[in-house]
Amino acid sequence: MTLGEKASQLVNQARAIPRLNVPSYDWWSEALHGVAVKDVTEFPEPVGLAATFDTDAIHRMAVVISTEGRIKYEQAVKKNGGHSDIFQGLDFWAPNINIFRDPRWGRGQETYGEDPFLTAGMGVAFVTGMQGDDPRYYRVISTPKHYAVHSGPESTRHIADVTVSKHDEIDTYLPAFRATVTEAKAGSVMCAYNSINGEPACANQFLLDDQLRGKWAFNGYVVSDCGAVVDIYRNHHFKPSQPESSAISLKRGMDNECVDFTFKVKDDHDYKPYLDAVKQGYLKESDIDTALVRLFTARIRLGMFDPPSMVPYTKIDESELNSAAHRELARKIADESMVLLKNDGTLPLKTSGIRLAVIGPIAEQTKVLLGNYNGTPTHTVSILEGLRKEFAGATIQYEAGTQFLSHDADPVPASALTHDGKPGVEVSYSKLDMSDINSLAATKPLATSTVPSIDAASEPLPAAVADVHPLSIRWDGMITAPETGDYNLGLKAAGFFRIRVDGKDVTSSYEGDPHEAKLGRVHLEANKPSALHVEYTPPESGNAAAQLVWGRVDLRPQPAAIEAAKHADVVVAVLGISSELEGEEMQVSEPGFKGGDRTSINLPKPEEDLLEALVATGKPVVLVLTNGSALAVNWANQHANAILDAWYPGEEGGTAVAETLSGRNNPAGRLPVTFYTGIDQLPPFENYAMKGRTYRYFEGKPLYPFGYGLSYTTFAYRDLKLPSSAVDAGQPMTAEVTVSNTGQVPGDEVAQLYLSFPDVKGAPIRALRGFERVHLDAGESKIVQFHLRPRDLSMVTEAGEPIIAEGKYTVSVGGGQPDTTAPTVSGAFEVKGSVTLPE
Repeated sequence: MTLGEKASQLVNQARAIPRLNVPSYDWWSEALHGVAVKDVTEFPEPVGLAATFDTDAIHRMAVVISTEGRIKYEQAVKKNGGHSDIFQGLDFWAPNINIFRDPRWGRGQETYGEDPFLTAGMGVAFVTGMQGDDPRYYRVISTPKHYAVHSGPESTRHIADVTVSKHDEIDTYLPAFRATVTEAKAGSVMCAYNSINGEPACANQFLLDDQLRGKWAFNGYVVSDCGAVVDIYRNHHFKPSQPESSAISLKRGMDNECVDFTFKVKDDHDYKPYLDAVKQGYLKESDIDTALVRLFTARIRLGMFDPPSMVPYTKIDESELNSAAHRELARKIADESMVLLKNDGTLPLKTSGIRLAVIGPIAEQTKVLLGNYNGTPTHTVSILEGLRKEFAGATIQYEAGTQFLSHDADPVPASALTHDGKPGVEVSYSKLDMSDINSLAATKPLATSTVPSIDAASEPLPAAVADVHPLSIRWDGMITAPETGDYNLGLKAAGFFRIRVDGKDVTSSYEGDPHEAKLGRVHLEANKPSALHVEYTPPESGNAAAQLVWGRVDLRPQPAAIEAAKHADVVVAVLGISSELEGEEMQVSEPGFKGGDRTSINLPKPEEDLLEALVATGKPVVLVLTNGSALAVNWANQHANAILDAWYPGEEGGTAVAETLSGRNNPAGRLPVTFYTGIDQLPPFENYAMKGRTYRYFEGKPLYPFGYGLSYTTFAYRDLKLPSSAVDAGQPMTAEVTVSNTGQVPGDEVAQLYLSFPDVKGAPIRALRGFERVHLDAGESKIVQFHLRPRDLSMVTEAGEPIIAEGKYTVSVGGGQPDTTAPTVSGAFEVKGSVTLPE
């Protein structure tokens, strides 16, 4: 290859090299809990997957996801004449194995929770399921991210320099990455945006050289988070120029830079810094060769240059896409993810002969069930739909109950819009500049006109922009409200959009929905015009569809819901939050939320007010929560009759909720995060020190502890067997316990083993070191064995050294942590000698 051809392979939109028969390839595809495209199977959001404590199920899920990804890739290659575009490839940027250290982080929903051991187990199961077990070919490549020490705040992720001790790195932030690399043999890893201890993650010597490529012997490729290499120069100011920043990143071990989103790049802006770096002496051509060997090894092992007959994954039956079997697995895993937080005996409910009042706008929505980084199934079962099917013999009355999280809004009339004092708004059309993924900008307008309202579908595109991609449509004018008050303002749109009023962001969306409005809150004065600016980019395939909508804000509990509750036997209140409020670097205008993160972990006030009004009717109230992070439901814990945490449970989520409320599914999910009573129990969000965080280092009393979850039956533990003589340091050990279902109905139990360590500075209060989900019929007992490897017995000293310490170890095995309400049995064993483990 020429130098230019080599450089063109270092970016996510790798260019074709026709003379060498190298097709173009976009490395960017997503599959966090299902392939992020249409007509696929969508499983629960990962925090819900973690609640299953079932690595076997996560492995089976990953096989399904990668199988559907292969089908989508083969379809795309046939359609595109031999190449694949963004979201059509075989390299999937998942799992997200960052540690959910603080419930305020909006992307914690994408993770497997707060515990390194649980996260490592889930991550290994996911990676091995995705990549397959063929000795020559990957089914797909799985990419653990974001490496490393990355968990918010979202608002500062491009500029933050995280200070963290080596103890916390080795003990908390790196173990899951280490496991997915050394055990699961992940084919790639994604480096993060932020800096760690003075060096950007994508040019961090300790992370990339010392740990990943050095001590872990990783020989796959490293991809940057999107725009992270640009951040090295622009935001971290780590190097004085972009060529120098690109050079240091490549030399430190980053191989593939994510630069451009969605649309085909026509120039060389993305890879030119590498050419400049070579010309200016910052980079050797041999450094590029090193990266290319890794990248092309990946493509070769994906079978991209071999005849299809040689590759075992090229002939998968397309009927497997969102097949009945795959949907059944989605339902089973959603069932397993349900966590029963409280139950006074109200649950399970009779399925016939009762009157149910189902309250809450979330109950009839489906998008909330899919979380974020999701694909689109052919059908998603809402909670209301699931209840109507499961409780077919009951009378069900549904009422929204609150405007909060409702998507109801009306088109903004032409009478409310003006431009230069005249009716209508100015619309301009231009090409979108994608040279900086984190700062999209429109170029000089190619066409402008005045239109009466903002409704893209009603206005044909000017001929001058009919073939422009990516297209930016911008409306500018004044909006005038007939009455003073707060308004929900937004778009029903397919594609990307952003709305500003008087220069302030109101709402935005990366993908949008032409049928379901994305709304933000804005205050408008009666008859006082406010400057309105709307930016919109239609999807690459499909027509422009964007309609401006609004509605007056009234967050009081709605009387119809209270009346429905009064006439019901049981109230099912479906409340919580959604990925419209928590997520990746997003615009949110609701109190308690900021930039995708949370400033409060309480149930939002409009929902709390509604819940209190429902409880005041005196009828039994079952609270069903949707959420991707911990909710401080303190009042609900005291006053609701039952609380079920459903997370964002995927396409079969409505079925899983209904089956759990009826008792068809006996819940056994466990919390993968601590539910604190409020943010007053937490250190500052920006502080990455683990002291006072997560169950391993938090010394207070939480609302619900990590590992907590109730059942419709009861369990007991007995006959804990541990080594009777001292274990030599560096040797494995086995613990054995008998688990019994002492209740009246069958159910799953999640047996959890926690270790407490000898008195060595740096040791956690306790740490999960084994778990197994087992099914037991009523009255049945099973022996469960935990095989602990030397690393499972280790801790990290205050200085950051992983060791197996000499002394006494306490073991607790049960349905949750010791000293909680969970049934447990405990014992102790001795370790003789001490051993230092490799990092």
